[in-house]
Amino acid sequence: MIYRSFGRTGWQISAVGLGTWNIGNQWGDVDDATAFATVRASIDQGVNLFDTAESYGIPNGLSEQRLGKALSGERHQSYIVSKIGNFGKRTGQGVPLTTPDMIRLCAHASLHRLRTDWIDVMLCHIGDIQDPSVFLEGFEILKQSGEIREYGISTNNLEVLKRFNVNGTCRVVEADYSLINREPEKEFLPYCEENGIAVLVRGPLAMGLLSGNYTEESVFTDSVRSAWNVDGAGRKQFEERIRKVSGIRSVLEHGEDMAEAALRFVISRPSVVAIPGAKSPEQAVQNAQVGNQLFTREQMMRFA
Repeated sequence: MIYRSFGRTGWQISAVGLGTWNIGNQWGDVDDATAFATVRASIDQGVNLFDTAESYGIPNGLSEQRLGKALSGERHQSYIVSKIGNFGKRTGQGVPLTTPDMIRLCAHASLHRLRTDWIDVMLCHIGDIQDPSVFLEGFEILKQSGEIREYGISTNNLEVLKRFNVNGTCRVVEADYSLINREPEKEFLPYCEENGIAVLVRGPLAMGLLSGNYTEESVFTDSVRSAWNVDGAGRKQFEERIRKVSGIRSVLEHGEDMAEAALRFVISRPSVVAIPGAKSPEQAVQNAQVGNQLFTREQMMRFA
């Protein structure tokens, strides 16, 4: 596993982490034993960063609960990233976070579910937030008390990121970036590099599309991707992405696995850590093993 400096934190982080949205039953049922084995398989492959959120899981928080249990005995060798602000979004029952105390209480709930005294990175999970002042104040209180070590935001909007970094205290951003979403390369990633903001890449496999296993005839039964089905709200975007996947397949070398190539493309960008999800130990191992090698400049040029 390749380890790299994580922005200005000074931490050495595995180039491939583990996203744990998938073990919360929103991508299909996963039992406790499989969730536990998936996290442990990642650890065995050298993964030391795990991404979760209060809103991941059915019920909400299940991902944090399962991750906390799986990291028992490994907490001091692992880095946890969690997110608050998106709780209840699926049901419309979320309460707006309007005071620093509400931020603090949400963080305390995450600490409880994760079975830990501290969270390494806490992110604001509202990617279009207009006024982040409540989060900035709440996060700073939590940092001063030692309950979080660093903080940041999950967003792909550069202006939102700049507002969150107004005091230069944003240490981490989580953003969607992949071979079929190259938009962050224009301004977003350069801004992060210039400001020493560590980048966690969610969706490096584009919700599985870059596995190469899906066609326009595919039917999705999980709650996350069901909108891609015929007559679904996300059908047009799905068809556009499938066409992009076909173009990517055409530049792969003979025998080259598409999922491995897509993941390696992301981590071959300096100071980026990818957090692909996994629903089984086998998927976790396959993802983690990509983290032992980067593409050369010539190999990257294929995708230009």
